[in-house]
Amino acid sequence: MNGPVSRRTVLKGAVAGLGAASLAACSSPVGAAIAGTPLDPGTVDYWNLFGGGDGVRMQQMEDAYRQANPGTPLQAVTLAWGNPYYTKLTLATVGKKPPNVAVAHLTRMKTLQAAGLLEELKPADLARYGMSAEMFNQRAWNAGLVDGRIYAIPIDTHPFVLFYNTKICGEAGLLDAAGNLAPIAGPDAFTDALTKVQKVTGQYGATHGINADTATPWRFFQTLYSQLGGQVLSDAGTKVVLDDAKATQVLTFLHTLTVEKKLMPGSIDYQGAIALFANGAAGFHLNGEWEISTFQTAKMPFGMTLVPNVFGGTYAVQADSHTLVVPSGGAAVEGQLDRSLGFIKSMLDQSMTWAQGGHIPAWLPVAQSDAFKKLTPQSNYAAAADSAVYDPPGWYSGSGSDFEIIMGSAIGAVEAGQMSPDAAITQIRSKLSALASAASPV
Repeated sequence: MNGPVSRRTVLKGAVAGLGAASLAACSSPVGAAIAGTPLDPGTVDYWNLFGGGDGVRMQQMEDAYRQANPGTPLQAVTLAWGNPYYTKLTLATVGKKPPNVAVAHLTRMKTLQAAGLLEELKPADLARYGMSAEMFNQRAWNAGLVDGRIYAIPIDTHPFVLFYNTKICGEAGLLDAAGNLAPIAGPDAFTDALTKVQKVTGQYGATHGINADTATPWRFFQTLYSQLGGQVLSDAGTKVVLDDAKATQVLTFLHTLTVEKKLMPGSIDYQGAIALFANGAAGFHLNGEWEISTFQTAKMPFGMTLVPNVFGGTYAVQADSHTLVVPSGGAAVEGQLDRSLGFIKSMLDQSMTWAQGGHIPAWLPVAQSDAFKKLTPQSNYAAAADSAVYDPPGWYSGSGSDFEIIMGSAIGAVEAGQMSPDAAITQIRSKLSALASAASPV
């Protein structure tokens, strides 16, 4: 008698269907990989999700690898960020046509690993290429381990940070003697700083994306909520442990900044929030550090620093890490693992190029180098890597996930004055509970 059909079997059938239908006619390397057209076995097939300034820098790093390894062709493919990327990576791997190396957010790789989609990376193999645990930022390294085993190599930490207009903050009296933002600690001090800046700009103290942007409200909330010691999920996402009192404290504070005091716009999209800051309509901007290229291009006077420790206690800030993984089957061809590890090591060695885009290198030989310490404003918030708070584990959690959409939608609604903190918490708990009780699709 045949047993029940597993989700993994269903995925294999879906991959076969895709290969026989639309993807079979696709001439891109993505279609070739999933549909079954093999690449040269000596090629390194690499998938990533980097666009914008990150994409430009990654192409520079790829070109450097090609120049240093003329005998090993590199096929690099860039796919759409978020769930579409992870869906294609999953389908390709289950369909036994995975890339040799792929990028995965640290907060998404554990779901891939739990589904049996990643190769374990043995310390002895890594050692052949000069990679070992002590050479990486320990917060990023340890957060990526699964039962002490290695499945991902972190290349960075990308935290939520505070951008500030040095000219505006100078006029507001918020800079120290060296021209850097003076320390801000506590909710009253943060509110006071935004109030002083607003008096200079005549419009707002700070901005961050809200409309059609669920990730940024979540990052801001998670930073403050984690400073209170709060957690949202436990037991690999099967339990919702949201602390109502702490969540209410954070949501009420955010509501006060936007709706009551109007120190921040409560209705603005991602690009609009960037534009207001770049145009001097706000003195602060809260976002991921990757927007450094945007403000450098705008040639505006700005600095970057840690998001203030608003609620005291042990410092914490929301962050994620990009990692490089070897999908299951991606090292099946003889010699392929060595080619993959050689490529990964090349990316680590080029961490200074990657750091220029704002990311904090996870590779300590670069992170602790004099060159990086002199790189500003990046080195000014490098301490965030040791205080990074990653999204809680769960099959529906991680960067660009349903979890962030649920959290960010409710938080953004509070900031927009469309929902009370109590209503937001009720909505969050209801939607997350439904996902927490559902089985993983892989």
